[in-house]
Amino acid sequence: MIKRLIFMTNNFRFKNLNKVLGFKPKASLCVFIFFFLVSYFSFSQVTSSIDTTSIKIGEQITFKVQVETDTTKVVIFPKGQTFSPLEVIESFDIDTTKKDARYKLIKKYGLTQFDSGRYSIPQQKIVVGDKVILTDSVSVEVNNVVVDTTKQGLYDIKPIIEVEKQSSNWWLWLLLIILAVALVAFLLYWFIWRVKPLTEEEKVALLPPYERAKLAVKNVAESNYLESGEIKKYYSQLTLAIRKYIDEKVYNRALESTTNELVDRLNLLREGNQLDISADTIKNIDSIFKRADLVKFAKSTPDFELARFDKDTIDKELDEIKQTLPEPSEEEKLLNEEYKQQQEHKKKRRKVLLTIAISLLLLIATFIGFGLKYGFNYVKDTIVGNESKTLLEGKWVRSEYGFPSIIIETPQVLKRLELEVPEDFKDKIEVAEFGFGDLTSPLGIVSKTQRKKALQQNLQGQVQNAQPPKIDPNVYIEAMLALMEEKGAKNIITKSDKFSTPNGGEGIKTAGSADFPLTNSEELEKGKYALYTFISDNGNVLQQVYLTWRTDDDYLEDIIDRVEASIEVQEKQEAPKQNN
Repeated sequence: MIKRLIFMTNNFRFKNLNKVLGFKPKASLCVFIFFFLVSYFSFSQVTSSIDTTSIKIGEQITFKVQVETDTTKVVIFPKGQTFSPLEVIESFDIDTTKKDARYKLIKKYGLTQFDSGRYSIPQQKIVVGDKVILTDSVSVEVNNVVVDTTKQGLYDIKPIIEVEKQSSNWWLWLLLIILAVALVAFLLYWFIWRVKPLTEEEKVALLPPYERAKLAVKNVAESNYLESGEIKKYYSQLTLAIRKYIDEKVYNRALESTTNELVDRLNLLREGNQLDISADTIKNIDSIFKRADLVKFAKSTPDFELARFDKDTIDKELDEIKQTLPEPSEEEKLLNEEYKQQQEHKKKRRKVLLTIAISLLLLIATFIGFGLKYGFNYVKDTIVGNESKTLLEGKWVRSEYGFPSIIIETPQVLKRLELEVPEDFKDKIEVAEFGFGDLTSPLGIVSKTQRKKALQQNLQGQVQNAQPPKIDPNVYIEAMLALMEEKGAKNIITKSDKFSTPNGGEGIKTAGSADFPLTNSEELEKGKYALYTFISDNGNVLQQVYLTWRTDDDYLEDIIDRVEASIEVQEKQEAPKQNN
């Protein structure tokens, strides 16, 4: 290496450098070696290793990456499933140590594989500063778990059995709804329908007019108005009692009439034989009312004994007026009873209307509240029901279909479709197709795996395996589009692009829009489709996932996005061995 550096010094750039810096040849060589070594040791060092190269199915391998670099550089380690065909089951935190101006970073990954065979961990990209460094690829042997058949017997494959669907939390939602309805019902009963205890004022209001007037006079007598000097209030309550009684039973404008107007009216009724009342009764009422007017307006103060005598007079005149009034006829009694029933009916009807109005307001407020939070269409579909929403929010199934398998997550299990393979092709291809719905359904999902068989030929007494020609994906894409058109799809628009699965599978996505037929109808409905095509096993296996859905349903769009994100393909699998 020193000789090569001397050669470069004598024949390349150092001649000009010597002239510029004034170094002699030997000094120039020393300076170059110094800077070269400094630059060499300033480079980051990256090493990788695994704890074992042979494991059993499902065991963990620890893949370790160690980086030594200075503190000024940023280090980025691999993320995600970059170790395919091995799976990352755990990514450990970075272990960092510092010495002087350099960092030592250690990153570990837990890897595994659930299929036996020999696998190679691909080179991993480590970004250090502005440089990308690749680790070495490592070969790993994954061995089958050996079963001692002398101790553990072999049994036939069990048939498919139906299992009960796991119960959901519907009962919890039902309980919450029942509690909410019960709470609302209790509040309506308590504030609207409950028979509330009557207050003293309400009890008095329910008494007949005569008894109400007599009770008012009694309350005046039992009060302390006179002792406390409230003579004005005493006469006001006393005259109001008899005025209310006359207003209800004799003259319906007695409360708003003056004393002279009321007395004149009573005399007129007496003279017209409409009221059998004595002149002394009218005179006593006139005398007491005028005395009350003097107390209220002229601030007169009569003797307390006279005030008590006026109370007794009013009490006696109430009895006199009641005796002069005719007894109500049966017809009047019926009218009064009918009136009471009408009042009760109106009161009950008012309660019913109020209950309905409050219930509707609560329902509308609840709908608006949930609508603002979750969306009005979502709330409506939750209440009324929507098949697409039920599929989206139901329990999804992740399963493998075909061989090599297509791994896909769907709202329901895909059922095997019986395909009629022509006799000429039965010994050439194997087809496994599973589906849910069809072209006329709002949602259609199909998984298809097609394998070409090796041809057995007898050449000069020797049996040889002839490999079939490789599958051309474009041929099968065109065939699927032609099948769509044959089944009634119109106005098919197509666009193709590359597609990658989460496990690293590479394929072609053919998607677009079309008008799909409806069941038992000649009308067409706007829709979309997506066809995912993968070629594996050296071109001998075709794997396809075919999706169709209607464009007027947002839930279907979410279903398709979830299905697409779940698609994975196994590029090559070994056929299961048969036990002899």
